[in-house]
Amino acid sequence: MPIWTLFGLTRGLATMPWPPKGEGDQQPGVIGLPSFDPNRCEENCHACVESCLPDAITIDNSNARERLAIDYGKCISCQLCTEICPNDALRKSNNWAFGVHKREDLVWLESLVSEEARELKNGIRRTFGRSLHIRHVDAGSCNGCESELQALNNPYYNLHRLGIFFTPSPRFADLLLVTGSVTYAMRGPLLETYNAMPEPKWVMAVGSCAVSGGIMGGGYTCAHGMDGILPVDVYLPGCPPNPSAMIHALLLLLRRTEQMVHGGHYGR
Repeated sequence: MPIWTLFGLTRGLATMPWPPKGEGDQQPGVIGLPSFDPNRCEENCHACVESCLPDAITIDNSNARERLAIDYGKCISCQLCTEICPNDALRKSNNWAFGVHKREDLVWLESLVSEEARELKNGIRRTFGRSLHIRHVDAGSCNGCESELQALNNPYYNLHRLGIFFTPSPRFADLLLVTGSVTYAMRGPLLETYNAMPEPKWVMAVGSCAVSGGIMGGGYTCAHGMDGILPVDVYLPGCPPNPSAMIHALLLLLRRTEQMVHGGHYGR
């Protein structure tokens, strides 16, 4: 007996509810990106900076005092910083809904500035209503993001119930979803796909590689992800982001949910 048939018989319904009901995030036990409490930082401690492979954590000396600078767009969720931090300034969390409209919202600010995310396009909900067609391009991924994307079509996540579909042709696509660090070899095919899409069209960078280049950024094979390649409307970091985070980012694009991260701070 297929496992989804068994789930349906025992639970009555195998598909997750969306939006999530109550306080459950529908991803129990899934570790998200680290949370940061600057008040716990030990002076002159650079342990997390030295352990961060993609340089998501750096030292900012622009002010009178030294402080940490954290760019969640580069974070690959390895959790090394949380394991090495002596004072729990960086802690493991279940915060995974990191889809944002502005790249700078993934950079942690010492003081949170309340600012509404800019409108992607006027009338996006009027244009698409409750439907969206996606053309996915793997621009140099390790296939981690692809494995999570495939899960969107299984009975548990059931992306089709939200009116969101993948299409093999850019001619029928509304959204270009890009994964991978955008290698020099894939830059041409990526631009050709974008140019073949009809107007209006949108772009989403999924995974830390597409957002910032990840640990490969600035190497001999690629630059820094989608930076300077195409205009990105939604950024979703993670290595890889889980399927619920992808659903949240897609609904964020369609103005059917709220952005959870502002100035690197997680929460509504």
